[in-house]
Formats: sequence, structure tokens, C-alpha cells
Amino acid sequence: DIEFVDPAEMLNVISEATDTVRAALASSRTGRILREGARVTIVGRPNVGKSSLLNRITGAGVLVEDALFATLDPTVRKTNLASGRTVTISDTVGFVRHLPHQLVEAFKSTLEEVTSSDLIIHLVDGSDLDPSEQYKSVREVFVEIGADFIKELIVINKVDTIDDSKIMELKRIFPEAIFISANQNIGIEELLVTLDNELPDPSQEIQLTIPYSRG
Repeated sequence: DIEFVDPAEMLNVISEATDTVRAALASSRTGRILREGARVTIVGRPNVGKSSLLNRITGAGVLVEDALFATLDPTVRKTNLASGRTVTISDTVGFVRHLPHQLVEAFKSTLEEVTSSDLIIHLVDGSDLDPSEQYKSVREVFVEIGADFIKELIVINKVDTIDDSKIMELKRIFPEAIFISANQNIGIEELLVTLDNELPDPSQEIQLTIPYSRG
């Protein structure tokens, strides 16, 4: 016997299941953040400056090379933000649109680093001929690996190499973005403050009644 299912009903079932999974992941993240600190992953197309930014933030000393897939495995470093909280920051392989299955398997470790993040720094090369298309292509990869629901902080890099008119255009396209130069240490303090504010805060407010004898 063949049972026909209403497509709309099936979509609702899938949506509910997805919401359940996301809620479970959020609960799991909260416990992990309390134990280990928040996880941040830097992602973007090849050669946008991911390793340079990791070096600037953490002093990691990661290889910086103008070559496709210069970073093949995630480089993970810890750093302390101004609030005193500790975060883990990872550098990842450069994302390429429509990743072949073989590459997805080869880069599994770095992709898992992205999907387990609490926040993604999406780094865009401001000097690129089409930064908007660059951004969209990376978002497509997010969907492919199931990371499209993770909170994202858009950061435009290499502002020291572009003129004011290009910066104004980019601010119109990416009004929420932070503009930096990892090489010249421009905008890094603003990025760190925003990162501190945007990361999930697992703290909870509680009320306690404490006897005077336990003062």
C-alpha cells in the first residue's frame, strides 16, 4: 500500500523536527559555554585574511599565505575579552561555493568546527571586485553544511587598501558590518567589543534567601 502525504504537512513535520534539533543544540551549547567558554569561528573565501585576523586577535603565529587552501585544518586558540570571559577562536579553510563531496569529507574537521560555533565571524575582502557576491557564495556553503542558523558577525577586511567611496558603498550593502584591517590593526578594538557583546551569555539571575547565620 502507498500512503500519500500532503506536501504542506510534510514540510510542517520537517520544520518542527528542525526546531527541536536546534533547541537541543542551543541547550547543549549553554552547558558547554559554562564549562569551556564560547566558540568563535572565522570563515570566508580563500585569501580574505582569516589567518591574519586570528594572528591579530590571539597572537597565534599562524601561516599567512596568498594561496588557495593555505589553511587546511582548523587552528584553535584561546583569548580573553575585555569583560574577562575566555573564548576559543578558530581559523578555517577558505570556503568555496558548491563544495564537491570529496572536499566536504576532506575538510570535515574544519566544517565541524563551524557547525559547533556559538558565533561566526564572516570575513569579507573589501578590496574584492564583488564583495556582495563573495558574501553570498559563503552563505551558500553555510546552508550546505547546516551552519546557516548560527549567529553571524559580518566583518569587512582590508579597508586600508580601498578608498572612501568604496567604503561608503560597502557600508550601504552591509550596514551592520564592522570594518577592519587585520594587517594594519584598524578596527580590531571595535570588533572585540562587538564580539564580547554579541556572544551568548549563559549566566542566569537567581534570588537566594541566605540566613544571617550563614552570612
